[in-house]
Amino acid sequence: MASKQVFYSGHVQGVGFRYSVKQIARGFDIVGWVRNLADGRVEMQAAGDAAELEAFLDAISRSELRAHIRETVQTEIAAPTDMRGFEIRHD
Repeated sequence: MASKQVFYSGHVQGVGFRYSVKQIARGFDIVGWVRNLADGRVEMQAAGDAAELEAFLDAISRSELRAHIRETVQTEIAAPTDMRGFEIRHD
């Protein structure tokens, strides 16, 4: 299992970004979450089969969201053991 933390910056808040990411996630066998950060970025953590995870990240970058993304920073992280589904976090 592969797991990544991704930070999106640009005009990514107030445009339905998190909702759109959650909708895209429905088409993939991945788990994780997405949330807004106080500094205007969006943070996402996602995990799944390495090929599935890469396809999910590629789908985000090719979606209508690409117009709002100025920069994407990805970091590999330890695979979570307790995630189920894909959710929008509000913390």
